[in-house]
Amino acid sequence: MKLVHASEVDPQEVAEQGAADVTVRWLISRPEGAPTFAMRLFELAPGGHTPLHEHAWEHEVYIVEGQAEVMSREGPAKLAAGDAVLVLPHEMHQFRNTGSGAAKFLCMIPLPE
Repeated sequence: MKLVHASEVDPQEVAEQGAADVTVRWLISRPEGAPTFAMRLFELAPGGHTPLHEHAWEHEVYIVEGQAEVMSREGPAKLAAGDAVLVLPHEMHQFRNTGSGAAKFLCMIPLPE
């Protein structure tokens, strides 16, 4: 078993093209001994967003704090603390902070083999 506190993990700027004012903390991944999945904590500053993108793997997202929306081909969906989102493989998506404070969400993804 491995115990990790988010405050002990340094935030990294998400530098992908199309991202703005967003950081990620890799809470649990291979260095902590995870064989299959990674857990990441994203923080979006007011007005911040992830890039609009798609990829070959699913991921699960849980909104921890703040107000946000997820953009998809069907349009935006409002999100708040306690909401969970399943993003399927090859589904276009983007997370945007729509509130006046930070928006934080957990994102779980499969690790490459």
